[in-house]
Amino acid sequence: MKIAIVGVGGQLGTDCVNIFSKDHEIIGLDMPQIDIGDPESVKRAITPIKPDVIINCAAFTAVDACESQKELAMKINGDGPKYLAQTAEALGSRFVHISTDYVFSGNKPIPEYYTEDDEVDPLSQYGITKLAGEKAALEYCSNTLCLRTAWLYSGYGKNFLKTMLRMALSDPERAFTIVNDQYGSLTWSYTLAKQIAKLLETNMTGIMHTTSEGYSTWYEAACYFLDTMGVKHNFQPCTTADYPTPAHRPANSHLENKVLKDAGISVFVDWKTDVDTFVDQFKDALIKEAKEIISQQ
Repeated sequence: MKIAIVGVGGQLGTDCVNIFSKDHEIIGLDMPQIDIGDPESVKRAITPIKPDVIINCAAFTAVDACESQKELAMKINGDGPKYLAQTAEALGSRFVHISTDYVFSGNKPIPEYYTEDDEVDPLSQYGITKLAGEKAALEYCSNTLCLRTAWLYSGYGKNFLKTMLRMALSDPERAFTIVNDQYGSLTWSYTLAKQIAKLLETNMTGIMHTTSEGYSTWYEAACYFLDTMGVKHNFQPCTTADYPTPAHRPANSHLENKVLKDAGISVFVDWKTDVDTFVDQFKDALIKEAKEIISQQ
């Protein structure tokens, strides 16, 4: 297949290239080649390619910034998927759109989880704009896979685990406070890319959840990662109220991959299992990168 990956420079985009390039023709697109918030830019960039599949990994993911940059957030997260879906429909392409756990309020008590059938109720502008993108993707392309994921990390780009590593390495004795009352599932973008590959072997469409199995708090996830890395840290748990942010975040982002499991095609494993494998593969590179960044500060 010929696959166009939009947002190819990000975490998931990079891992999609790693997965798909073995068996498919890959065309990677990113700024300034394509501005997904501009319908003409989308047409110019994608129409000549005539891809069999368009995978949208592009998004405005700065959750707090979305609160003060609402128009930009809607342009990228809401309008962008619409223009990509319209182009996909016109070309007869399959459209894979990446969405988020933030479309839910997170008000369910742990250990309850959210399935694809649960009512959406976003708390933040990020969630509102991503929900708009979901609806547009499904409305404007009849062959759409809309994948909700959460807490992505990778060996590439910026993410929560890399931030935790830099903090610990910069001052191992300092007591950093990490939120311990928001729950979710750390999800390796490499595993998500493998799941997308599996889905493209099917004719499935619609919304589905795509996260690691199990759940933790941010604090628990950070401690497990650094303990696995063998890096000394002095992290301390705190509450959301102790660490106020401009955007309201769901307290429970535990998603159940019901659609995938019902179809018997889920490739996801427990989040700790993936973190173990991730550390085995990237430990030295992660530490080297973190120390280089610290030395430049």
